[in-house]
Amino acid sequence: MDREKTANGSATSQVKSAARVLDALDDIAANGPGTQLQLATRLGIPKSSLHALLRTMCSRGWLDTDETGSVYRLGVHTLTVSSAYLDGDPVLSRASSVMDEIAAATEETVHLGRLEGAEIIYTAKRESKHPLRMYSAVGRRLPAYMTALGRAILAELPEDVRDTLVPHQIKPVTTQTITDRDLLMAIIGKAGQLGYAEESEESCLGVRCFGVTMPFSHRSVDALSVAVPVSRLGQGREDFIIETLLSVKARLSAMRDNGLMR
Repeated sequence: MDREKTANGSATSQVKSAARVLDALDDIAANGPGTQLQLATRLGIPKSSLHALLRTMCSRGWLDTDETGSVYRLGVHTLTVSSAYLDGDPVLSRASSVMDEIAAATEETVHLGRLEGAEIIYTAKRESKHPLRMYSAVGRRLPAYMTALGRAILAELPEDVRDTLVPHQIKPVTTQTITDRDLLMAIIGKAGQLGYAEESEESCLGVRCFGVTMPFSHRSVDALSVAVPVSRLGQGREDFIIETLLSVKARLSAMRDNGLMR
């Protein structure tokens, strides 16, 4: 069996061909379609080795090509698997009614996100009723430390774990992204004291977000946020959104502690 090698030559548990398939899917999802040469360059795989792999993935529906047959993109089978994941995830089914409740109360965009490594993955969304909305999509990834969703989760992690998930060199996404690590760690620590997290225009200019963890278990990896254009946000509006989120979080925590949630 063909396996990847570590620096000392020992075999790891990864099968090379399987790892390359997953790497190709991850790369196209993150960086967009590409030709065989572009993918080989991005993945660091010989073009000759990649040819058969791409043909197999196309034949199974994981990849598709454009009309020229030279540019590879994600295939329809990735949507089938993604839909099956969303349908079968227990947190998504539990959170659905909560998201509907908050969206109805605030009339703003509501996101559900999950911590994976040092990133937040958006797993569900409810659109705002207002015409001015923020760009976001289910499946999008952002560094956890610059989102209200991620900060809410990081704030409840042990400090040593939190420290490993915030890089020492922070790359800004917008002109408002906080790049001072000490300041950022203090903000996350304060979120732990307040019970909610916030960020203002750090991941999307013109948008302010407020987030709380979803306490379905005693160590939350999922969080809920409300995103509001700054132009619609006054102090009274901000307080109402925070109170709404904290109220929902308290109710879910009580249900968990009373054994009504598993």
